Order: sequence, then C-alpha cells, then structure tokens
Amino acid sequence: MKMKYFKFAIYSLLVILISCSNPTEKTENIVGINKSTEKQEISSKLKDGDIIFQSSSSGQSQAIQIATKSKYSHVGIIYIQNNEIKVLEAVQPVQLTNLEKWIDRGDNNHYVVKRLKNAETVLTPEIISKMKELGNSFLGKNYDITFEWSDENMYCSELVWKLYKRITDIEIGKLDKLKNFELSHPIVQKKMNERYGNKIPYEENVISPAAIFNSDKLFTIKEEN
Repeated sequence: MKMKYFKFAIYSLLVILISCSNPTEKTENIVGINKSTEKQEISSKLKDGDIIFQSSSSGQSQAIQIATKSKYSHVGIIYIQNNEIKVLEAVQPVQLTNLEKWIDRGDNNHYVVKRLKNAETVLTPEIISKMKELGNSFLGKNYDITFEWSDENMYCSELVWKLYKRITDIEIGKLDKLKNFELSHPIVQKKMNERYGNKIPYEENVISPAAIFNSDKLFTIKEEN
C-alpha cells in the first residue's frame, strides 16, 4: 500500500513539473503576440509626415527640457519606406532610424505622435515625395550642438521645422530667440558653457521641440505611456 502511494506521489510530482513548463511557454507566446499586435496597431495609425516626440535621461535632454519648459526634448518625422516605419532624425549624424529602435531609446519607451490637422489635403503623395527628397539631402549632416540657424549642421526640431516650412510653407511652431529660454538653471548653464563658453549667441533664431509640440496646427494621434 505504501509502495503504491509512493509511486502515485512520484507520478503526481512529475505531472506537476512537466505542466509547470507549459505556462512559461504560453506566456512567452502571449508576449510575442502582444508585441506583434502592438506593432501592427502602431503601423496602422502612422503616416508619412507624422511628427514623433520623446525624451531621454541624458544631460542634454534635461537641459533642453528645463530651458524650454517641456516634457519632450527630441523630435523626428515619420518615413514609411517599403512598408517599414522609420524616423528621420537629427542625431549624430542625421539619419533614418527604425521606429522600434527609436522608441526603445526614449525614456521609459514613452512617445507621442502628432499630425498636421489638414494632413489629408496638404500632405499629398507629391508633397511627401518632396519632403523625403529634402530630408534625404540632410542625411549624414553632423548634429548641430550649437543650435545655429543654418543648414551646415542640423538639430532635431530644426530638421522637422525646415522640412515643413520649405515644402508646405507651413510653420510648425514659432521661432524664438535663444535669449528667451530659461537659461539661468545650473544644468542649462553647464551645457551652455560647454557649447559656447562666454560667446553665447543670444540673438540666434531657435525652434524647440516644445514649440513644435505645442503648435495649434497639430493634433495627437498616438501617445504611449
């Protein structure tokens, strides 16, 4: 009797051990399905010309957020090529980045996507083609660490603003002078000293990610917390 009970106990334990591996496999499959579903959901919502925002924990990101009083410090523009979604962005250098990689780089993977309110009538295939052609001409340019208003180098919000202005004649956000930002904070001052020394170009035209984000010409189509 004891032997039968012992065999039954061993058998039950084996069943439990074997069954314990299945939930893990199912969970992995569910996670994979969720990621795939999320990717499809994002892909179905985004269009060429959409503008995407994020922030990071870098020193520059913090300085930009403080100086512009904004949650967001980086911005790019959506490109769809061969059914693949990419972000044209001004980093080092200006480049096209896979959307998933771009999102992963952000703080807590948080991002917001906005779209021109009259995009259906303005962003025609011909206009999108011209925007991409101009954007491609900026590829490989160095990141503009001094935020100068020239095409020699390029920073993120400058890239997005110029694409819209030059191709559609629409100003997404208002240009401002560097002197009008919050420059007194120690974190901002540190970055300013690193970049300019004692020759700060206070009168330089600047377009910030915040100015684009707050533009009344855009509306939000996607926000991932």
